[in-house]
Amino acid sequence: MEQMELWLKWAVELQALAQAGLQYGHDKFDFERYEHIRDIAAQMVAHQTDLPLKKVKDLFCNETGYQTPKLDSRAAVFQGDKILLVQESDGRWSLPGGWVDVDISVGENAVKEVKEEAGLDVTADLVIALQDRKKHNRPVSAYGICKVFVLCSLLGGSFRPNLETLDSGYFSLDELPELADEKTNFEQIKMCFDAYYADHWQTLLD
Repeated sequence: MEQMELWLKWAVELQALAQAGLQYGHDKFDFERYEHIRDIAAQMVAHQTDLPLKKVKDLFCNETGYQTPKLDSRAAVFQGDKILLVQESDGRWSLPGGWVDVDISVGENAVKEVKEEAGLDVTADLVIALQDRKKHNRPVSAYGICKVFVLCSLLGGSFRPNLETLDSGYFSLDELPELADEKTNFEQIKMCFDAYYADHWQTLLD
């Protein structure tokens, strides 16, 4: 494991242990110790990334309950032999998607993200894969992320200006634009093509 990944792994484990202790502990002195452990984990991340400590705490230490991965849904929408991509604010491209909202399902979130980012109406038909992000995307994250790739069918609609994306378009596998690899990389898009062309696709599970 790379040195940077090792220190991040330690920080994540400390944060998870502290969060569990704060949730299930009973002694007020233990609570103080768990809070201190959580602060140390945040300081480790802030020191290594040069991010302000407050921002790290907001991103890294803002949850309660047992530590679990966040859910990121990504929609695979095809038109002919091309896949839908959306252009991020930095000019790179990715599958439409994002964090799963707390009050809707993964499938509903995939449909919502396509509508918001590409202006299209789709149905969520099949889970292509459940991936542990750290095994597939870089840079590594300070918290666990489960990426859910969903094969969708196009119903209609067209791109409209929005706050999240600059444009959308359909691309064949051999003409992909520059990708936002931390969100969607070439191997993941190829996997979606494989699922689309398969007669009977079996969901991939990390």
